[in-house]
Amino acid sequence: MKKILIVDDQPAVRELVSVTLEIGPYHILTAENGDQALELARAELPELMLLDIQMPGGSLDGLDVCRVLKSDERTKDITIIILTAKGQDWDRQAGQDAGADDYFVKPFSPLELMNKVEHILG
Repeated sequence: MKKILIVDDQPAVRELVSVTLEIGPYHILTAENGDQALELARAELPELMLLDIQMPGGSLDGLDVCRVLKSDERTKDITIIILTAKGQDWDRQAGQDAGADDYFVKPFSPLELMNKVEHILG
């Protein structure tokens, strides 16, 4: 089973994404902040991470997490999709600069997200 790590500070978003993806052959992991995301990513080495940018209350935002994971030899191959409400061109560029593999803007279509995940994970 392929692992997907969902990282968002909002429980409702984590739940929506989890429920959307649970119909596939995936093992779903969740984290509510950047620190948890790094810890889980390093321990579990998921194939895919869906990562929010804004996560108040922690020491790392999503872009920080992305940069750290992409610069680490053990975790650099995790496919990271930014899943955020920040949809301006400069936000997308910041995600790309941090090393994100793709960018999805909230609100999102669950079907579109499922199709994207299936395309990435085969």
